[in-house]
Amino acid sequence: MKQEAIHSYLEDFFRASGCDILDLRPRFIKVKLTIEMDKKLMNRPFYWHYVEKIGARPETQTLAFKTDPAGEEGDFIHFGSPRLHHIFSLSKELGRYVRLYENARSNGGNLPLYPWLGLNFKISFQCDLKRDELMSLGINLFNGTIVKAFQETVEALPLSPKIPDYCYTLAPMIKPLSAVNRLFAVIEAFIHRQDDAWALEARERLRNDLELLERFYEDMEGDAYRDAFEKERDALMEQYKPRIHVSIINGGLFYLTGTAF
Repeated sequence: MKQEAIHSYLEDFFRASGCDILDLRPRFIKVKLTIEMDKKLMNRPFYWHYVEKIGARPETQTLAFKTDPAGEEGDFIHFGSPRLHHIFSLSKELGRYVRLYENARSNGGNLPLYPWLGLNFKISFQCDLKRDELMSLGINLFNGTIVKAFQETVEALPLSPKIPDYCYTLAPMIKPLSAVNRLFAVIEAFIHRQDDAWALEARERLRNDLELLERFYEDMEGDAYRDAFEKERDALMEQYKPRIHVSIINGGLFYLTGTAF
């Protein structure tokens, strides 16, 4: 990972997490942490326990990073630095769920933003072989509209972790659990439309391997051989068993204008 890429990554990370960028120059970035980022990055549990106990106004830390070792100010950060890997792990943790707003401009008056639940799914068709399908779906929690390729659309929109000025959010009419169930129904319909040749072929491979296994053990007698045969047979059946697994990779709540889709 080149130093220019690290600098760009740090800028994207701190902007997405809502931190204030105080100074941004080539190979240098200075940020004011949010309360959440201070708690996750700075390891100050006793400070936060004290502040919250007495109800004092918290003061978050300011960090300065340089991606050029010759720079005069800031902590040098590179691919092997523990701080960067801490940020990587936080990105993975926080990236599973986001809340973002379309950064729209109002042409007079307040502009409504519609709530969307977006989920990215991985559908695994697995036997002795494995094939993964990725699907991104979004559902409008106000009117129930469902769209495919949701991720590709929102990536093209200007998004912000803060609600824009002169905008307001509409309250969801569909509960999150109901919305998730509706999206899983779309996934289920997709699965039913798939050709099941992969499963039939796996069963044929299983039949061939079981025949070989039986021929190997056919002249062997005794409990030890019978136990070994049954163990290997069960392992083959588990290996070739066709199964479909659906998992949610990540998702988020997006507040978008009525013209986003």
